[in-house]
Amino acid sequence: MADGERRLLTIDNVGALVFGPGAALRCADDLKARGARSVFLVTTPPTRFLCEPLIQALQERGCAVTVWQDMAGEPTFPEFERALQAARGAGADAVIGLGGGSAMDVAKLVAALFDGRQTIAEALGVDRLQGRALWVGCIPTTAGTGSEVTPIAILGDEDEDLKKGVVSRHLTPDAAYLDPTLTLSMPPAVTAATGIDALTHCIEAYANRFAHPLVDAWALEGVRLIARYLARACADGQDLEARSGMMRASLYGGMCLGPVNTAAVHALAYPLGGEFHIAHGVANGLLLPHVLRFNTSASPERYADIARALGAEAAGGHEAQAAEGIERVFALCQACGIPDQMRRYGVDRVDIPRMAKAAMSVTRLLERNLREVTEADAVRIYEAAW
Repeated sequence: MADGERRLLTIDNVGALVFGPGAALRCADDLKARGARSVFLVTTPPTRFLCEPLIQALQERGCAVTVWQDMAGEPTFPEFERALQAARGAGADAVIGLGGGSAMDVAKLVAALFDGRQTIAEALGVDRLQGRALWVGCIPTTAGTGSEVTPIAILGDEDEDLKKGVVSRHLTPDAAYLDPTLTLSMPPAVTAATGIDALTHCIEAYANRFAHPLVDAWALEGVRLIARYLARACADGQDLEARSGMMRASLYGGMCLGPVNTAAVHALAYPLGGEFHIAHGVANGLLLPHVLRFNTSASPERYADIARALGAEAAGGHEAQAAEGIERVFALCQACGIPDQMRRYGVDRVDIPRMAKAAMSVTRLLERNLREVTEADAVRIYEAAW
């Protein structure tokens, strides 16, 4: 029995998953069957127009719809509180998140905390959420976070310039509706950032202290799909085959997050998002090659597997193959327009020690990294990415 198989693995699956063109409208039928009367729909201004067919379908089935879109970017604690109050004011009996990870995370938390038994502060962390009050369904319009199938929701703490998470089986949605046609209008920059986020999910799940053979299959297939389709989707947003492939990859990455989760790349990315408001996928892209280089010695064979999934063909041992994999990550980020230097986003070198200290607080992810990361190591990784 392999080491990973000796670990106790828990997979909290989404209740129902619908995939394919037109999947989003199935949500209306499901809510009618449940007898829903007041639906609270969380979205964002860029994806508001994508909600119209679903809103019409819900109204035709007798459901009142309240649309909440009061988010400027990645969600913060005050924004979540406003959404929660709006849902209570609407007397919601079901919640939908339609958009990227931000909309879906807020929807999941609104559904969970609607009844007021707990505050968001009481739910922060791992397995502190006591339950979920309302039915929640998620409809992604990006291919990156995989939030539609995860037991995780992330909010930005503006007081500490850091992202904080709620991790609980109660956050896993009741239903996920994955319609690749909803991603056709995604701009190239968003396609790239969300795609690199999905790639990071898959890589960090496969090269992880908590890795497991059941999850490995999803992780490597996600890497293969992203290597095949991300650049295509960035180059031609109307390429439905590429969009479908990326949505599958994002799904696989999301399925990895609950049972295994991510590691040092995400932990080090949190200060970039929290303090400098760098898009999450871009922050991952800035750091991913450098963390891979730092980690490779801990498990060259695992990183060689990842490299081959990326298309590496280097002769020689695991180290040579892993090195080619890192170069392929660099090349993919470059092909998709992800810059390779933090300073282009306003990060000053003097900020690095403070960022490293903040990253060290994300212990729930750092403990999963294949190689121990000290604060000094974090400084060196940031400097390499600066």
